[in-house]
Amino acid sequence: MQRKVSYLWKEPAAAKAYRAAVALHGHTNHSRESLYFIAEFAANRFFLRHALAAQERRAREKSSITIDFWKGYWTPPLPPLAAFQLERDQIERELGVSAMISLTDHDNIEAPMLLRVVPEARRVPVSLEWSVPYKDTVLHLGVHNLPSGQSESIVSLLNHFTKQPNDKKLPELLEMLDEMPDVLVVVNHPLWDLGGIGKEKHAQGLFCFLAELGMHVHAIELNGTRSWEENQAVLPLAEGWNLPAVSGGDRHGCEPSAALNLTDAESFTDFIHEVRKEQRSHVLFMPQYTEPLALRIVGQFLDVIRHYPDYSAGSRRWDERVFHPDRNGVVRPLAALWKKPPGFIEVVFSAFRMLEMDPVRRAVQLAIGNPARQKQLAMRGRQEVAS
Repeated sequence: MQRKVSYLWKEPAAAKAYRAAVALHGHTNHSRESLYFIAEFAANRFFLRHALAAQERRAREKSSITIDFWKGYWTPPLPPLAAFQLERDQIERELGVSAMISLTDHDNIEAPMLLRVVPEARRVPVSLEWSVPYKDTVLHLGVHNLPSGQSESIVSLLNHFTKQPNDKKLPELLEMLDEMPDVLVVVNHPLWDLGGIGKEKHAQGLFCFLAELGMHVHAIELNGTRSWEENQAVLPLAEGWNLPAVSGGDRHGCEPSAALNLTDAESFTDFIHEVRKEQRSHVLFMPQYTEPLALRIVGQFLDVIRHYPDYSAGSRRWDERVFHPDRNGVVRPLAALWKKPPGFIEVVFSAFRMLEMDPVRRAVQLAIGNPARQKQLAMRGRQEVAS
């Protein structure tokens, strides 16, 4: 096994010896993202908790709508071609090598299938991020490069399992994917407790999954939007299970992937063979990874709520990209459920938008973390393991 982790701010020429760079795990406006984080975030914040409670009462009284953060969802702002171009342009501009892009929306392949008819993106692999309920937790698996002719039927099987989990069916599905030599299965952000059951219980579920089904998994992800401490813990996890670590940008907004893979491969299929057969992987962290994580998350939030006047009708405003059931249970854009957003939401959004002002951003950087200090932490990380 050969594994290398590099940092562009320390090794500016890291990509020069390679043919291409790969951006794995990026989302488009075809990805449905849960709204439940709002309830979790507000739970421990007095003002937000009471403002939400007031809005829930108002919604019931005026429109007979019960707010349900589980059934509601938001979509990232970038359409497929814009997401593809964002990742490609970073690789070609910053690294000077060819780009391979794998877009992985939650449980659907709409974006890559649409891109297949666009000349500049026709070679994009058919990929998705599959939500896998396992025991008491939830895992996200990056499933890359499905065979085009079978992709829709395969995704139908995967989604059926997600909706109706079956302990006997999961091994069959993973074995099916593993038997396709050109498909790559990655455990995305493995240490993230997506189900909210507690880190220890999640870790137990993850270890059980790897012990039972790890033979059908090909890599574990170093994630560009998770903390450095969490990613450092992923490295020994991958080594312990004899799996290569690959990159995952996990981009939801307009910041390009902070983690890429460098490769000598001429095609995405060849890259998969590097990882699966040769267990060879070189992960490169980009300079944006040194920014304080809290500020990067806020930046993603600002991308989500930003107005995009050049987009097609029905996707320009944030409330056209956020969805919730109406009084009859039909999921519709928020813009169709109100005349204008409630005042308290605009107040909160205005406060966040102040962070787009350079003086405010610099002040917050100093208050929550010095980027230079985080660079030193990253440089001290384990950089290369070969066995």
